[in-house]
Amino acid sequence: MKKMLPWLVTTLLAITLIAIVSIIMYKSFFNDSDPADKDKAPVAVKHLSADELVSVTSELKDFKRNLKDSDYVVVLSFAFQLDSKKTKEEFDKLLEIEVKPIINRTVADLTAAELNGSQGEDMLESKLLNLINPILPEGEKLVKVEITNFIMQQL
Repeated sequence: MKKMLPWLVTTLLAITLIAIVSIIMYKSFFNDSDPADKDKAPVAVKHLSADELVSVTSELKDFKRNLKDSDYVVVLSFAFQLDSKKTKEEFDKLLEIEVKPIINRTVADLTAAELNGSQGEDMLESKLLNLINPILPEGEKLVKVEITNFIMQQL
């Protein structure tokens, strides 16, 4: 019996440690409430009036570019919604020198099949939003990009 006692203690200790680790892992992986989420308040959506929306929206009309398939050309118009009037003023200054080249490069890499349908337009809008936001001054952001006019023509 004296020879068996260290083996029994070691086995019980191992089982206890495995059980404790299993409980901790279970709680960390399957616990729905994240402590970081408790500190965050729900985001309130701010609905803008028509006048407010116009004051923070910048437009780019009749942007023409051929696609990656050189047989197709697109004519696009965009509406860029920004977070404030000050941001709109900054954005308007950058429109010709930084925003248009980004749009130009992005559209140049797309094919007609990629732009087909609402999914293609959504993809282009989200890609432009992600590419344009970093060029804006710190603390200012582009909220939404909308395609207001879309014509794709085969040459």
